[in-house]
Amino acid sequence: MTVLALAIGPAELVAAQVAEDVDDEDIRRVPVTDRTSWETCRDLLYEVAQGANVASVGIGSVGPVDMAAGVVAPSGIAQWRAGFGIVDAARKAFPGAEVNLAVDGVCVAQAERAFGATRGVMDAVSLSVSGHIAGGVMMGGFVAVGRTGNAGHIGHLLVPGFDERCACGGHGCLEAVASGSAMLGWARAHGWGGTTLTELIAAADLGEEAAAAAAGRAGVALGRAIASVAALLDIDLVVLGGAVAECGPALWKPLGEAVAEHARLSYLPGLRVVPSPLGELGVLAGAGVLAMAGSSAGSQ
Repeated sequence: MTVLALAIGPAELVAAQVAEDVDDEDIRRVPVTDRTSWETCRDLLYEVAQGANVASVGIGSVGPVDMAAGVVAPSGIAQWRAGFGIVDAARKAFPGAEVNLAVDGVCVAQAERAFGATRGVMDAVSLSVSGHIAGGVMMGGFVAVGRTGNAGHIGHLLVPGFDERCACGGHGCLEAVASGSAMLGWARAHGWGGTTLTELIAAADLGEEAAAAAAGRAGVALGRAIASVAALLDIDLVVLGGAVAECGPALWKPLGEAVAEHARLSYLPGLRVVPSPLGELGVLAGAGVLAMAGSSAGSQ
């Protein structure tokens, strides 16, 4: 039986069959545009299913989500902003398949626990920082889901020293400073001439002034937010993945300095921030964990 994973991000949809030997050639990607709809997701899943009988589908989506209702409401997909019943739609597209949904940060935490940097760890926070920021919290060996399914939304933690307007309508959110899209916007507003996050990361590593400054600001904001979350949750491990984590010292040095400056309580000196071994595939891998759970449930 075939098991499918779908990751819905702010910039692209990513899907694959779940298998031990998945590589880049097996992963399909479609950019998110003004015309993105359920049909876009469905056709992408049909493509990766290759006509096979599908036992389960795991879906990880940028939030907000309503897990109980099976609804997603990402701001980046115009047709879904008021809420879309993606679980029911997936069940109709794949009759008889088990369908599981989680917000992207929960998926990241599930993936890190299953086969990433938090295997065997009881308490940790996992972040994926790309176009936006996804966060997941693991306490006592269990990934926190929350009342509606949106636990771990660290991207909307307020960061002292910053007052940028966030897409959520607030000011000073971590995502408004440290997400890939925020870094790009800031760097271009300060004279950098590139267009993509990949270019920005390379330019920052080469020391280009505006690009390096954008990475540095992001590092400071991430470090402050991480120190705050560690103090709140009494954790000593944070895993950082996603495209932004591919930055070199331009991001990681100020991040580490900010953590050291603000994580000063007696139970925090051992706080570690480590890169994720999953890179940019944390959400898709976590959707795969959801799908495998659904497949196991369906076979019992």
